[in-house]
Amino acid sequence: MKTSKKELIIISVFGILTGIIAVSLVFFGNPANMGFCIACFIRDTVGGLGLHSAGVVQYIRPEIIGLILGSFLLSLVRKEFAPKGGSATITRFILGFFVMVGCLVFLGCPFRMILRLSAGDLNALIGLLGFSCGIGVGVFFLKKGFSLKRSYRQPVTEGVAMPVIAIVLLVLLVTAPAFIIFSEKGPGSMHAPIILSLCAGLLVGGMAQYSRLCMVGGIRDLILFREKKLILGFGAIFVAALIGNLITGKFNLGLTNQFGVVAHFDILWNFLGMLLVGYGCVLLGGCPLRQLILAGEGNSDSAVTVLGLAVGAAFCHNFGIAATAASKSADGVENVGGVSTTGKIAVIIGLIVVTIIAIVNTFQVFKRKSEQ
Repeated sequence: MKTSKKELIIISVFGILTGIIAVSLVFFGNPANMGFCIACFIRDTVGGLGLHSAGVVQYIRPEIIGLILGSFLLSLVRKEFAPKGGSATITRFILGFFVMVGCLVFLGCPFRMILRLSAGDLNALIGLLGFSCGIGVGVFFLKKGFSLKRSYRQPVTEGVAMPVIAIVLLVLLVTAPAFIIFSEKGPGSMHAPIILSLCAGLLVGGMAQYSRLCMVGGIRDLILFREKKLILGFGAIFVAALIGNLITGKFNLGLTNQFGVVAHFDILWNFLGMLLVGYGCVLLGGCPLRQLILAGEGNSDSAVTVLGLAVGAAFCHNFGIAATAASKSADGVENVGGVSTTGKIAVIIGLIVVTIIAIVNTFQVFKRKSEQ
């Protein structure tokens, strides 16, 4: 179905607003180039709950809460809240787990990749190339018939599970009981005011629910159907964020001079990390942002994927898989950061596992004779 001019205008406007919001969140306290990062914010949140012990990335991010609730509320208004699920549950969890591995080896989700690029970080360009290649491999399997099978209608209780979790997280964030851990230094200690972050999440969550905004879907649809709608939305985010970064003096063009912005300079593993992300997300049917939005709409398959992302984040920081960001000490000593041997092995294992999942669900390797 051909995209109307009205739809293109709407997603462009939403993209511009999202880019402005992302730059504003950095201006008001979020880490550099991290107005929004679904992977980083899920990582911080599970850290705040004590599920990993990396002391510099522990904080319950209001943006994640807002994205889920924004999608939930607008889907109710638009009568699009539809509890459903039951499609390859464990497979989706595993894919979500390895997508997070790829994100934390690169140090960002597809959303943050665009924001990093808009601030001049050319490592994000390497990531974009890997991400696009991963999507291309996934599209190959889609063309061959890959499917995780259909989902089914479920009780409302299943559909509201993720919004309820979001509300519980908000209560924990505001009340800050003793078992909640907030970073005192590092990226986890850097955040915009709670109410501003929550409102930003609500607004972007609503816009993403309305427009179906998805970076993976944008590149996938461009390859499969020459459809430009979704990719136009992220193009608008990039342009708005680029202008915002130039205005606020946050633009720093380069490949090996990105210190203090949670990035590393290992070209190969930036590429392979995002290759894994693109590959896994195509099979899942959407990027981490899209999974959060669908979970807010009542899709328990996406909720399971989000849980896979969360467990993956905890695993990455508990077992030294996540990359180390480049930094510079007070006396000028440079640490270029990079990926540990454990992280490299995890990415390779992830690529193998995702390929096995793709082959099994494309060519029906274990299809029962009764179904043939």
